[in-house]
Amino acid sequence: MNHPPELALRIVSLYSDVMNVYADRGNLIAIRNRAAERGIAIEVFEVSLGDQLPPDADLVLIGGGQDREQHRIADELAAHGPQLREWVEADAAVLAVCGGFQLFGRWYRDQHGEIIAGVEIFDITSVAPGPKAPRGVGDVVARSMVGSIGEVVGFENHAGRTYLGPTATPFASVEHGFGNNGADGTEGAVYRNAIGTYLHGSVLPKNPALLDHLLATALSHRRGEVVVLEPLPAPYADRAHTSAVTVARRRSPAR
Repeated sequence: MNHPPELALRIVSLYSDVMNVYADRGNLIAIRNRAAERGIAIEVFEVSLGDQLPPDADLVLIGGGQDREQHRIADELAAHGPQLREWVEADAAVLAVCGGFQLFGRWYRDQHGEIIAGVEIFDITSVAPGPKAPRGVGDVVARSMVGSIGEVVGFENHAGRTYLGPTATPFASVEHGFGNNGADGTEGAVYRNAIGTYLHGSVLPKNPALLDHLLATALSHRRGEVVVLEPLPAPYADRAHTSAVTVARRRSPAR
């Protein structure tokens, strides 16, 4: 049975027509399907260039893009920064992937040395080291440091190196793959209920525990009380997860 309309989750999808490399828009599809399985009503606000943000949000999604796409949205995203930070401080949930993750940090220095200002949700900085530096490419297995999410899998392909600031907490520790910068073993970042990650795939269809975590935190924000979701089987997602782990352990270097 669906929850009453007034309890519908408000999901804001940012620039999915621009920031959608490696099918990051699939994260929204996965949320729609999982919410339907759980009888959770949702309302989706698609926000692109020239659009205003809605008055409120329970969950914000942004995907990845190359430097060209990041430059396209950067000024407008920065203008939305105060509202986005207000939502995060009120414990709305966020999933920011790759280029979106970089832009939710303090700044990103692109391959030409130009600084793109971020919205300063995560205490991170990101740097493109130059065309001759190896990219972080391949399958990833990591262990999340958030709640009971546990093992996460995905695919990464990024030139930028991301470094955590003194107040930053990593989303996960890398077991196989490159991670934030290929050196310190960290993957992504967390601030309150906001999660940033380099994991594509898209990431949510292969990680039902992460998907359920986002739904639970979004519901907690919406209802003003802690929501704990009952376990719900996800056999297709679990098989996809297991397959991705096998591939990553075979193809990607161990940390």
